[in-house]
Amino acid sequence: MKNSGFIARRYLFSRKHISLISTLTFISITGITIGTALLIVVLSVFNGFFDVIKNFLLSYDPDVRIEASGAATFAQNQEMMEQIKALPEVRVLSPYVEGKALLALEGVQNEVVDVKGVERDLFFQLVDIEESITTGVFDISVRDRTPGIIVHEELKNRLRLNIGEDIALLSAAGMKNALTQITVPQTYRFDLRGAYFLQQVAGGPKVFVDIEAAKRLFRARNEITGIDIKLHSNEKAEGVKKELQAMLGDDFEISTWYDLQKPLYDVMYLEKWGSFVILILIVIVAVLNIIGSLTMIVIQKQRDIGILMSMGYSKAGIKSIFRKQGLYIGLIGCGIGGALGLLLSWLQMNYGLVKLSSAFIIDAYPVQVSPLDVIIILVASLLLCILASWYPAHRASQVQPADAVRYE
Repeated sequence: MKNSGFIARRYLFSRKHISLISTLTFISITGITIGTALLIVVLSVFNGFFDVIKNFLLSYDPDVRIEASGAATFAQNQEMMEQIKALPEVRVLSPYVEGKALLALEGVQNEVVDVKGVERDLFFQLVDIEESITTGVFDISVRDRTPGIIVHEELKNRLRLNIGEDIALLSAAGMKNALTQITVPQTYRFDLRGAYFLQQVAGGPKVFVDIEAAKRLFRARNEITGIDIKLHSNEKAEGVKKELQAMLGDDFEISTWYDLQKPLYDVMYLEKWGSFVILILIVIVAVLNIIGSLTMIVIQKQRDIGILMSMGYSKAGIKSIFRKQGLYIGLIGCGIGGALGLLLSWLQMNYGLVKLSSAFIIDAYPVQVSPLDVIIILVASLLLCILASWYPAHRASQVQPADAVRYE
């Protein structure tokens, strides 16, 4: 029937008096409003933290990394580099040599450090590290037959290093040769040219040297550890990974920015959707109130239902009245809750109402509203409200007109 919506609204929002049914309806709408708003705000905060962590990691991690499968290094092949450069999404290629070495200083306890050899100009295009230099300059070139080295500010302070100081590095390969050939371990001398500071979210700080010096240190000759790739858009990393895997074959392992920090990103996604499941319980509690209030309406309006059936309303028409009541409750609750959640997210995004500890890397809770998340929340809440009306609607359709009128 065309006027089923009008009847549904009259049953829900009667202006004559405030009854227990109208109170339960108000509580249901309030619960859905609060649950929907909280879901939008909390998921937006998780999205904000994800973006913050991602941006910090991408300030050092490449969009795509190529490494050898089952080997520490692979031959540096210029033809392969040209093939990769030919891909339209690729912006920068930066080969590197990486490994662990023993940092030795006179009068200071030796320490194992992560050493990364890079080509300075290419590395600057990949990582905006020049602005992170706190002392000295990022100069890893050879001066007076001594290559330069750049260390993390934390390592510099802990070991009390000074710019211009002579640093010795000894690789595992050098120690192995010394043991097998019974000779003095060969160390490589570096001149400390500068220190940098990058906020470490995952992994330890690295020291940087020139790629050729790293090859000598790790006895890699014409081999490299991997190739870091910067794309025009990191969102295309997964597509580029598939292209590179098809091009290079199974001898190489291709990793996207997500793969490089997969455990961390996976945990953040798990926390986000775990929070979604917990907070949707608020909506479920409100849905139980909907079942109760609509069932009470069915009991209270049995005579009306009997009259409507005697006037020609079918069982489907009666069901439609009560299903629309659930729909109206859901639309009101989701509409107000969605607007409130988006408003609170906007206020936090622009004004930082809720602050974080000063020790954290940002001063206020970050917020990033995802349209897809908002749609999922609103659709899930609305579907729960519609499902809540199923039992009352079914019960109303089973009312016998004669018995309902006689009972009254």
